[in-house]
Amino acid sequence: MKKIILTGDRPTGRLHVGHYVGSLKRRVELQNSGAYDRIFIMIADAQALTDNAEHPEKVRQNIIEVALDYLACGLDPAKSTLFIQSQIPELCELSFYYMNLVTVSRLQRNPTVKSEIQMRNFEASIPVGFFTYPISQAADITAFKATTVPVGEDQLPMLEQTREIVRKFNSVYGDTLVEPDVLLPDNKACLRLPGIDGKAKMSKSLGNCIYLSDPEEEVRQKIMSMYTDPNHLKVSDPGQVEGNPVFTYLDAFCKDEYFAEFSSDYQNLDEMKDHYRRGGLGDVKVKRFLNQVMQAELAPIRARRKEFEKDIPAVYDILKKGSETAREVAAQTLKEVRHAMRIDYFEDLELIQSQAEKFSQQ
Repeated sequence: MKKIILTGDRPTGRLHVGHYVGSLKRRVELQNSGAYDRIFIMIADAQALTDNAEHPEKVRQNIIEVALDYLACGLDPAKSTLFIQSQIPELCELSFYYMNLVTVSRLQRNPTVKSEIQMRNFEASIPVGFFTYPISQAADITAFKATTVPVGEDQLPMLEQTREIVRKFNSVYGDTLVEPDVLLPDNKACLRLPGIDGKAKMSKSLGNCIYLSDPEEEVRQKIMSMYTDPNHLKVSDPGQVEGNPVFTYLDAFCKDEYFAEFSSDYQNLDEMKDHYRRGGLGDVKVKRFLNQVMQAELAPIRARRKEFEKDIPAVYDILKKGSETAREVAAQTLKEVRHAMRIDYFEDLELIQSQAEKFSQQ
């Protein structure tokens, strides 16, 4: 069986460093590893419309922002297929068929759906499209026969729902769909990068993000305003490292060589953490070091983005060609699904012939 990856993002804004450490960086590594036969990267605009139906221009304008972030981070259209979800109508048809395999109560129990509904204050009036997006996501994954889906831990319930749909479909209609495996970030700090305000999750809607395309000075300002240990009032006070966003970001981004370059008082992050725990290390000093680390990581991404921004029509052409390639693959899967479900009437010559014989004998 071929090894295939499917992953993507909703185009509701520019991508942030949580996306980068949680998925983008890993996608580039996987793309360049040579371990996978095909990699599909989806800009999930149709899914974004499930809670932005009245703001289509917001989604439309952010297609190019996400595409630029992808290319700036190192996703290569020669190695990965970059496409736009809405340009693959076969995904809608697959979603429609899968809806018959999932109950309302099962969707209501999905922890990711529950938390997303609560975050968007949808408790009283949930858009049906938003409520059923785990089914749409299953269509996205299965359409490309993905064997691997890189996600953050908050998306695990979604992937489990996809696996359930695959098992149900195959048990009813015969082996047709591929059950995907989950690939979590290998750095635990990347499982869920907190917002700069200390909230559990970095989120565009909460306004607590550092964006990949933020100018250098804006990144510095955001880092210097970051939430830290509220009990670390004086430099001499012992500090709490666990749950401290500044150190969580350092866990995600820092490399030992940055200490030789930016903070020669320490050889590695463990030494800095120990100093902070016992007292004598101020938050400002740690934040300044984090800023230097983040600037070193983000500078090449910003530079590549600026280059791609010089030829926007070429970026749209990449997406157009990728969408055409993706549609060919999804169309083949849909053909197999329709055959398994016995609704490929016009392709089934045996059916037509048998019906002709049946009625000729009457």
